[in-house]
Amino acid sequence: MQEHMMGKLSRQDLMSLEDYAAARSSFRADVMAQKKHRFLQLGDHVRLIFESRLTMHYQVQEMLRAEKIFEADGIQEELDQYNPLIPDGCNWKATMMIEYSDVAERQDMLAKMKGIEDRVWVQVGGYDKVWAIADEDLERSNDEKTSAVHFLRFELDTDMAEAMKSGQPLNIGIEHPSCCVQIEPVGEDLHQTLTSDLD
Repeated sequence: MQEHMMGKLSRQDLMSLEDYAAARSSFRADVMAQKKHRFLQLGDHVRLIFESRLTMHYQVQEMLRAEKIFEADGIQEELDQYNPLIPDGCNWKATMMIEYSDVAERQDMLAKMKGIEDRVWVQVGGYDKVWAIADEDLERSNDEKTSAVHFLRFELDTDMAEAMKSGQPLNIGIEHPSCCVQIEPVGEDLHQTLTSDLD
């Protein structure tokens, strides 16, 4: 399923619960195939997934399925929650996951990584770093610790978008006392995927 175009999802884009049940395994395979090109591992414990219209379409269908939602209001609520995570053509939107398999270590590190969500950056060619705008939908950190999941937005200007399209390298990193890592530059695969998100 090709679903590259930007633009928000509407109720017309969604399958009924019954249709989705029939299409789910092939739809999921399409989404997983696309997600493979949208991952970036930053160090051992932080992963970014750059979201797209397709990944959010899947998220909405999965939520409707799990909650057995078929009323118009409930469907609209899910759309309102996930539509803001679809890139707009001048930005990238990413889910950031902080992953530690050991629970005690995870608690300890989430306390040490407080504020990390604001310290993630992307940089196209020689342009300035663009810092993440984190968790616009709801606050995910408190005074004690950060959350294990954050939603980030990176807003690019026209020159940066043009530089991406002309093949300038893309660097991505984190500058935080408990986690300092940078990928310079990201691989060709992710570069191409993110360039295609800019229209």
